[in-house]
Amino acid sequence: MKKLNLAISVITTLIIFCSTDSFSQEWPQFRGTSRDGKVTGFKSPASWPEHLTQVWKVKTGSGDATPILVGKKIYLNTRQEGDEVILCLDAATGKELWADKYPVAAATGPAAAHPGPRSTPAFANGKIVTFGISGILSCLDAASGKVLWRKENPTNAIPQFYTSMSPLIIDGMCVAQVGTKDNGSVIAFDMKTGKEKWTYKGEGPAYASSSIMTVNKKKLLVLFTEKSLMALTLENGKLQFQIAVPPQQRFYNCVSPYINGNIIYYTGQGTGTKALQVIKEGAVFKTKDLWSNPDVGAKWNTPVLKDGFLYGFSDQRRIYCINASTGETAWIDNATNSDFATLVDCGTVLIGLPSTGNLIVFKPDSKAYGELAKYKVSDTPVYAFPIVAGNMVYVKDAESLTLYKIE
Repeated sequence: MKKLNLAISVITTLIIFCSTDSFSQEWPQFRGTSRDGKVTGFKSPASWPEHLTQVWKVKTGSGDATPILVGKKIYLNTRQEGDEVILCLDAATGKELWADKYPVAAATGPAAAHPGPRSTPAFANGKIVTFGISGILSCLDAASGKVLWRKENPTNAIPQFYTSMSPLIIDGMCVAQVGTKDNGSVIAFDMKTGKEKWTYKGEGPAYASSSIMTVNKKKLLVLFTEKSLMALTLENGKLQFQIAVPPQQRFYNCVSPYINGNIIYYTGQGTGTKALQVIKEGAVFKTKDLWSNPDVGAKWNTPVLKDGFLYGFSDQRRIYCINASTGETAWIDNATNSDFATLVDCGTVLIGLPSTGNLIVFKPDSKAYGELAKYKVSDTPVYAFPIVAGNMVYVKDAESLTLYKIE
């Protein structure tokens, strides 16, 4: 009997361990925990399987927003009929746990083909914040779905292609860009009350999302507007520097800045990829241009930095590798994918997901492109990041959320 009880105890422990391991890597906001596209704790299989195993698939509604994974729950913002819907699902089964709905008019004009939300929700301290296509900012209790506060947009001041930037939660504040062409604001809201803590007014919002950098122990909010790259002091929203980055070749500022220490890598204006350094001299922040690569840039995909090299999908729909120190192109793969794509750094491998629905696994190698596996994970376009947690991969396509298992 003692041996039987011991065996049951061991099996139970293994089940709990495996279950915990599968959902231990969280994805609580845009581009992951540190907004840098990095996944922690992923272990590549000894050999990549011929196919991924589909665990479940649920219809969630239309939208391009990446879901977030916190603990054993998935949160996502989507559109169902005439409503925007904030959903909480069980991450293991896809079962709906709660939903909050509010009516929103459908997108019109060039954006009508993408009627649902684009902005990734953000989670912190038991609260979830979403940003809908019409600029409605909502804060909910993550456990119950109760609306804690909601900021409407009665004047319908939105960019041409609707709201796309993903909110940022930091230091008890939620930061969002609002407004329309030539007239935008960056606003920091108190997470507890929803009241404005500070506001910066200027150019219209871009379609990229903000990042945080720390220089001499001072936190800066780095972001794009429709025509500039700028930095605001996080504590009070004061402008520290502003660089003109006017879009060219019918591009828009859709690629979020990548921060590495006091260096900013940026692209997306139709002018290649650039790097600059932020330096504090006394009370003033200044920028220094490091390099410019006019030949390789991105239209929508934010690159990842891995072992001193930048990897991404170019505006020519090809996977590329750039030396992050010099800006020199290491290589560009010949295969055509999509300029709408996402990429995550999983440690020993990089996993890309173009809008074509092909999940691409390749080695982070600065010498040459080396593909390890490719899987068809959706028959409809995908614009969201894949969420990789343990050996699980969540894929949000145009209408559904699917959980795949690597085995």
